[in-house]
Amino acid sequence: MTETQIFDPEARAISYAVEGNGPTVVLVAEKGLPIDYLGTLAHILVEEDFRVLRVAAGGASASDGTSAHDLARGVVDIMDAAGIEDAWLGGHGFGGSVARAVALDFHDRVNGVLLLGVEAGDLTLAEGLPVLVIQGSEDDVTPPANGEALQAAAPDRVSVVSVDGGGHLFPSENVGATSWAIEDYLDWD
Repeated sequence: MTETQIFDPEARAISYAVEGNGPTVVLVAEKGLPIDYLGTLAHILVEEDFRVLRVAAGGASASDGTSAHDLARGVVDIMDAAGIEDAWLGGHGFGGSVARAVALDFHDRVNGVLLLGVEAGDLTLAEGLPVLVIQGSEDDVTPPANGEALQAAAPDRVSVVSVDGGGHLFPSENVGATSWAIEDYLDWD
């Protein structure tokens, strides 16, 4: 089991865990959820020769109305601490919004964006980066229509994969389908 660490500059107290070797995927957890629920997904990806960095969505500051752009700096700071120059930036729900903010604010650190469910609202995407959306077909928190709207806004670079029967917690409840979609899309085998 990978040990969770705490990144605590400026009293931000952000939980994270890093494991594996190979190309890096960063997974930012949904707001309010511990990074542990993404552990099985991370372990499967590590078995497929990925390096996975799991990050909490902001630590202590996430509940005070802090924006995804405010939290993007913390993700990059943790990447620096872990020696990660660039990665595929992903996240679940609000964590995906943080990943999109990292791609916009720190474009040179991001190879592509991986969204596990898409929050409603701003459809802004970083220019030139590919985006993979994985969504649960039965997700009522980040419904499939959100991912479809994102794809309609940038059909040349947004791909959508549906996890049949998946609810909002599909990254942990449908881990096989989720990991397969990531592995297949990134094709690092």
